[in-house]
Amino acid sequence: MSVDKTFYVTTPIYYVNDKPHIGHAYTTLACDVLARFKRLDGYDVKFLTGTDEHGQKVEKSAEGFGTSPQELADRNSANFRELAARLDCSNDDFIRTTEPRHIRSVQALWARLVAAGDIYVGHYEGWYSVRDEAFYGEDELVPGPNGTKHAPSGAPVEWVKEPSYFFRLSAWQDRLLAWYEANPDCIGPQSRRNEVISFVKGGLQDLSVSRTSFKWGIPVPGDDAHVMYVWLDALTNYITAIGYPDITGEFARYWPADLHMVGKDIVRFHAVYWPAFLMAAGLEPPRRVFAHGWWTNEGQKISKSVGNVIDPVALIERYGLDQVRYFLLREVPFGNDGDFSHRAMVQRMNSELANDYGNLAQRVLSMIGKNCAGQVPQHGEPGADDREMLDAAHGLLPKVRDAIDRQLFHEALEAMWGVIRAANGYVDRQAPWALKKTDPARMGTVLWVLAETVRNLALLTQAFMPAASGRLLDQLGIGPDARTLHHCGSHHALKPGTPLPAPAGVFPRFVEEEGAA
Repeated sequence: MSVDKTFYVTTPIYYVNDKPHIGHAYTTLACDVLARFKRLDGYDVKFLTGTDEHGQKVEKSAEGFGTSPQELADRNSANFRELAARLDCSNDDFIRTTEPRHIRSVQALWARLVAAGDIYVGHYEGWYSVRDEAFYGEDELVPGPNGTKHAPSGAPVEWVKEPSYFFRLSAWQDRLLAWYEANPDCIGPQSRRNEVISFVKGGLQDLSVSRTSFKWGIPVPGDDAHVMYVWLDALTNYITAIGYPDITGEFARYWPADLHMVGKDIVRFHAVYWPAFLMAAGLEPPRRVFAHGWWTNEGQKISKSVGNVIDPVALIERYGLDQVRYFLLREVPFGNDGDFSHRAMVQRMNSELANDYGNLAQRVLSMIGKNCAGQVPQHGEPGADDREMLDAAHGLLPKVRDAIDRQLFHEALEAMWGVIRAANGYVDRQAPWALKKTDPARMGTVLWVLAETVRNLALLTQAFMPAASGRLLDQLGIGPDARTLHHCGSHHALKPGTPLPAPAGVFPRFVEEEGAA
């Protein structure tokens, strides 16, 4: 592994006031695919997820449950840790904002901002949403029921007047715009980049970064009457996890982060406030923030009150983990909004996983088992059709890598499925079952070309479907030390005569149980 190739990817930290739902699973899975792909591609990867545990919303919820904020945070943080495990996520760390390491880190960052002259004390007066933990200008509010005012998210707002420390965000407008211009890929997709730049060009107000009306937060150093604004606290997790305020070791190795993956509703915090905090503290901003879209459920907006929240664990139990991982990153162009439907899920599972990929692998491996003494077949000089098939399989890696680097997971999968469809067409044209009688040597060549195609596909699908891809590689006799992306292509092609285990199906068809919803 090259020590020069590092990759640091983060999920947002999830608010412990929520139960894990499909949106949390979606973000975490996208980061896991990136982390796995980069590790397979020779990078030293740091993959972080965790929970955001402070703020007025947690304090109020704990009161409602008759418990302490810490007990509520402990219970709900464990749910998110369990979700990451159920998704088979390969995160290297799970951070909680109530940990001592994080409190040290945030207070150190605060001290840097004070020393830089970017924090001052004053009074805050304005609209605040407890649900969003966000301040809103009058011009951002939308009408609510009975003449009330609401945040753009639909959350209620209240008029807040209290002493506050402020961050001089207004002083960072030009420097942020210069940073966006110098780094055209620092925000994705393009629609979110345009939205952020438009917001910053509209003028920035200084940001209230402390509260006195509740206590559940990190105390401001030297002024215990104030706790820090929950977003200053939460965003700092990304540097806490790599050792800040120590800027040697992991911090020096992994910062700036290569990618902060977020939902589109929190892009402003990550692409405006966070870079400004970092630059004010003399630290580099992240290399890229990517904001993905939201899911609806069978065409309906997902909402607790409607009762249509999608539980990712229930999906895994019903359909299988690799199938859920595949569907969520295949169904929708990443960055756009998407609709979840059980019909679409079953359609993808049966047509693409079972029929296209699973059937290709099963046919090839079964024919090799029956007709080639259970060994990688001998092959002759490839003809034009064989070379075209091999070139497609061996040429996949650059296309997939490019799509992954742009967070276009659907394009990466579509490139692979183009080769899967081509391989199924090649099987039908070459008809190795007929060649068995007329030209056994030719049959061996065709089956070798197909097995080599499946090998390359299984290497590349590992990041998306690790368990199923691992079983395919087992059936091809590929050892654990030959499964990196370095092994894609002709230089590591299957060796004729290698013994293979008995084949077994990897992607069964999904048959709905009678009476199931």
